[in-house]
Amino acid sequence: MDLIQRIRCSNCGNYGQRRYLQHKKTIQTSCSNCDYYMEIGSETGKVIEAYAPGIYFRVDSLQTAVNSIAV
Repeated sequence: MDLIQRIRCSNCGNYGQRRYLQHKKTIQTSCSNCDYYMEIGSETGKVIEAYAPGIYFRVDSLQTAVNSIAV
């Protein structure tokens, strides 16, 4: 039996859904307000698919991190 919970979106704070899908052995979290989506394996905890359009990746942050490791 699958379970659906109403949760707060970790991306925008509005209400979203978390679905526990036993037949696929996954947990899907989504928000229709900001188009956030994440699917993880319920047994492994590994991310299968993720999409969060409001979270931006900054290249300069990555370069700073790489430089600090290289020193």
